[in-house]
Amino acid sequence: MSTELVIKVALADDHKIFRDGIKMALKGKEYLKILWEAEDGRDLMHKMQIKKPDVLLMDIRMPEVDGVNAIGILRKEYSDVKIVVLTMYDEQEMITKMKEMGANAYLTKTSDPEEIYQAILTCMNDDFYFNDLVNKAVLSKLQTKKQVRQFYPNPIKFSEKEIKILKLLAADKTTEEISKEVFLSPRTIETIRQNMKSKVGAKTIAGLIMYGMRNKLID
Repeated sequence: MSTELVIKVALADDHKIFRDGIKMALKGKEYLKILWEAEDGRDLMHKMQIKKPDVLLMDIRMPEVDGVNAIGILRKEYSDVKIVVLTMYDEQEMITKMKEMGANAYLTKTSDPEEIYQAILTCMNDDFYFNDLVNKAVLSKLQTKKQVRQFYPNPIKFSEKEIKILKLLAADKTTEEISKEVFLSPRTIETIRQNMKSKVGAKTIAGLIMYGMRNKLID
């Protein structure tokens, strides 16, 4: 990351003590600047119109406009802002809901300050930050879906990034090698790979590659 880049961070939480704690934890961190703080959802929406941050640290439960409603509005109006949910709630249903609505990262308030800092940097570099909490929630939801048949009437759609990763897997590239080629962290590569396996019902990388060959995703 360029040393000239300053990441503008905003905080939205209705507890001043918590906001003060986050500001203290992030104070002096390289590349970061606290732009503003909001005490509730309405204050958040107002300040977003005045000064747009690069990264928003946001609680779910807030007066006026809660985080669930706020993220829907934010994703329509400020699609380029990275949203890091920072909350007390660790239920898998809430995690997957917020991720599906557009959260770039999901952390609990018990997270170490260093992890919050790394989540901010990773979201700026890779768009998303995956931790064990998110990985378990995403995989759990995939596993509860109906069992996928070995062959599909219509092939599952993969993104261009997923197809590129699939081709690199078929070329016997390691996670580290793929990471360098597609400019994503190794952890993100592992999560994408696992999600692709779950999509097609494959238990192994070999099964995933076979699916790609059958459906002509791999030359």
